[in-house]
Amino acid sequence: MLNGEASSLEEEELHILLQQDESLQQQYDLLVRIWKEKHDDINDEDNINASSIISRIMNRATNESIDADMVPRRKRRRRRLVTYLALSSFAVITAAILFYQQRDNSRLTEQGKPEAIITQKGSRSHILLADGTTVWLNADSKLHYNNDFSGVTREVTLEGEAFFDVVKQAGHPFIVHTSGIDIKVLGTAFNVKSYPEDKNVETILYRGSVEVFRHTESSKNAIKLVPNQKISIPKQAAIESLEVSEDKQPSVKEIPVRHIITTIDSTKKESERIETAWVYNRLEFDRVTFEEVAKKLERWFNVSITFEDEKAKNLNVHAIFTDETVDQAFAALKVGLPISYKIINHEVFVESSH
Repeated sequence: MLNGEASSLEEEELHILLQQDESLQQQYDLLVRIWKEKHDDINDEDNINASSIISRIMNRATNESIDADMVPRRKRRRRRLVTYLALSSFAVITAAILFYQQRDNSRLTEQGKPEAIITQKGSRSHILLADGTTVWLNADSKLHYNNDFSGVTREVTLEGEAFFDVVKQAGHPFIVHTSGIDIKVLGTAFNVKSYPEDKNVETILYRGSVEVFRHTESSKNAIKLVPNQKISIPKQAAIESLEVSEDKQPSVKEIPVRHIITTIDSTKKESERIETAWVYNRLEFDRVTFEEVAKKLERWFNVSITFEDEKAKNLNVHAIFTDETVDQAFAALKVGLPISYKIINHEVFVESSH
């Protein structure tokens, strides 16, 4: 019937039969719903497999049917329709099971493969990892990970900026690797920023707890953060020269890792905080040099910004952008800053007007 195999007479008799039997009508309604949901997803190979199984069952049902001479014609027809309906239901359900088993097996074979999510300039991504962890990836960023997290730890590698909302799994820590720095967590929400041109790795903790340490060091030396703290760690350990006698070459030694921990404004809701405004499709600056602002504007609008003089670089910027175009953004900046600018294709040239 659902496949168009029933005659018009059989369809009419089925309609009468369903009106007489409420429970049978419910089963038929269920069958129709399953068919509509699954039919488009089942390919020819699945149908062939299902048909083979169903054919054997139908043959068995025919061989085991009651002798036609012992059953009145109407009852035989009713029995045939009920049998047909049952077998049709079984056909759809079997095909659906075969399809989803095949799809699940396909997924299993893909487990363990390394994955990479890359966002271009001018775009951002929202990702759900296999363990349920949610990641927001900022523009011009890359996230590498193993898609099944089957190891002792759940590990990802980041280049750029991302906000993580990590699902807690006891004894199965989540680790972010970036620029030689590791951030280890169990279940928490935090932001990590480490673009190639950045001198520091910045981590901001919103909820839970994190441990931050260099990849070459033991986690026993980790710096622990509490909510609403921000840590900034230089990517390269500083070195200093030691003065020695003239007959020897000067040597160098590594200074212990320096870091800066600050407290962010916790009086605002998470969606209103400047540090992660980008997650909520907002670009916000508060007394930041134009040179630093330009780096974010380049990624946000997918443009190249060139300063015609040093004075413009050092101007302090206070601004908020949401849906503006690059032209609208620079027009707004010009209102509050002594600058002039011109846009040629994807290049912006800026200079001070004083």
